[in-house]
Amino acid sequence: MAIQNKTKLVAIVDDDDLIRSALQGMLKSVGLPSQAFASAEEFLKSGKQHQTACLIADIRMPGMSGLELQAKLNAEHCRIPTIFITAHGDTKMRMQALRAGAVEFLAKPFDDEALLGSVRAALES
Repeated sequence: MAIQNKTKLVAIVDDDDLIRSALQGMLKSVGLPSQAFASAEEFLKSGKQHQTACLIADIRMPGMSGLELQAKLNAEHCRIPTIFITAHGDTKMRMQALRAGAVEFLAKPFDDEALLGSVRAALES
């Protein structure tokens, strides 16, 4: 399903409060609207997936993982450009995410400019 919404909402899904706050602050500083969720389940329950133009998701979270969230969204034909961030990534996981349509896979700690560049590219796609 294509995103018809012009607001370009960036959804952040990460179980770490500090990461969510830092990412929201960074996105706000460049004028990008965002909404943060503590879990994949919280994001899905919000109904915001159809208004989301870019998703930043952690890979490892309690409950549904970022990869499981990506698979669920894909199965529902809700293809959101996704940027994964993780402290526990490996080559196999990176390839799985990219094959399933992720636009980027960044290891924590990541460069803010690299993340912003990926977000901007995702929003323009």
